[in-house]
Amino acid sequence: MEESRLIQTINEISGFVWGPPLLILLVGTGIYLTFRLAFLQFRTLPYALKLAFSRKQDKSSEGDISHFQSLMTALAATVGTGNIAGVATAVVIGGPGAVFWMWLSAIFGMATKYAEAILAVKYREKDKNGQMAGGPMYYLEKGLKMKWLGVTFAVLAAIAAFGIGNTVQSNSVAAVIESNWGINPWITGILLAIFTGLVLLGGIRSIGRAVAFIVPLMALFYVGAGLILILGNVALVPSAVALIFSDAFTGQAVAGGAIGVVIQYGVARGVFSNEAGLGSAPIAAAAAKTDYPGRQALVSMTQVFIDTIIICSITGIALVMGNLYTGGETGAALTSATFEYFLGPAGAVVVAVGLVFFAYSTILGWSYYGEKCFYYLFKSQTSIIVYRVLFVLAVAVGAGASLDVVWGVADIMNGLMAIPNLIGLLGLSGVVVAETHRFLKQMREEKAQSAGARQEG
Repeated sequence: MEESRLIQTINEISGFVWGPPLLILLVGTGIYLTFRLAFLQFRTLPYALKLAFSRKQDKSSEGDISHFQSLMTALAATVGTGNIAGVATAVVIGGPGAVFWMWLSAIFGMATKYAEAILAVKYREKDKNGQMAGGPMYYLEKGLKMKWLGVTFAVLAAIAAFGIGNTVQSNSVAAVIESNWGINPWITGILLAIFTGLVLLGGIRSIGRAVAFIVPLMALFYVGAGLILILGNVALVPSAVALIFSDAFTGQAVAGGAIGVVIQYGVARGVFSNEAGLGSAPIAAAAAKTDYPGRQALVSMTQVFIDTIIICSITGIALVMGNLYTGGETGAALTSATFEYFLGPAGAVVVAVGLVFFAYSTILGWSYYGEKCFYYLFKSQTSIIVYRVLFVLAVAVGAGASLDVVWGVADIMNGLMAIPNLIGLLGLSGVVVAETHRFLKQMREEKAQSAGARQEG
């Protein structure tokens, strides 16, 4: 009885934290930055995608990992249960129109992600091991001159890493594996802990190599299956997309036609999936080898596009096409039922395998975020070793434990860490604009030099 009351209280607090004020602040910051940057995400997205996946990597500049590995580390942490279970929850509670608001939040979220990354690289520093350390805690301390706010972010993010980035992910993996293949959750947890520990031993370079292999593979696997589903039933696509757009402004698919519910759940699940504004991804951006903060910022910006506009859209459109969201199922179970409805038993396997790899990659990405927050707070190599041991142990425990309380606390920490980060973004928006102008000028000079070299040739 006491535990159920505690869970209820935590869920109420979580609902308040993730209520309209925070969502308005998150989206409002993205809108504000979009205007200040003169709609940069629309103008530079093709170049940003080309830069992100270019084989030509910056090896001479300071940093620990390549642009691509930095992007994959951030994607590893964001492409997770939110892309499968989160989208389904949004469609069930908010209706098909929630997918539209997910898209809209992502469009403005790209500007937010760009700003986070540009500040992370500008204010990064080398730690005692010669590795890069950066993120909101550093630009809050060095840029905004508010160290207490940096400490606040680091504490909240470190706690969130053990929840949303660890135990709830291993728990999801264990549940999927048990339901599909009957393997005991504790066995899954131990194996996950071993694989996580082996990667963490090598630090960010090891994590970068691992996720650079896992993330593209799992994304192509899930997106490929989703495209087969959609293209194989292409006659259903126009009506599904039309319903997404019409319901976005009417809320008719929601009980009572509550348009506010459609917007709230669309925005909330979009932010939950791509983490734009939460302050997590810039920690990975700070590790990238880059000559200009703006260059890495463009690469980081593509994370939101890939996560939400591509991967979440596959899930969302498939769910609306299947029209099973009124049948009582929700979360990953609904996505699994939809894929199985169109693709047969193989569809359920696709979702199960996708969820396993999505969740595991999230563990790896968040392990780095938490580690950097621990280092910022304690400034010692010992703290990193202690953190890694605790993180690996938590992976094993999370797989077999009941995590209702942990889920709620993790949601609260995740929401609260956005507040100091957004204060930093708004307070340092002038720096973001100045750095952007400096980088765009450099881009124009590089383009002119390249054109001149071609004419001479």
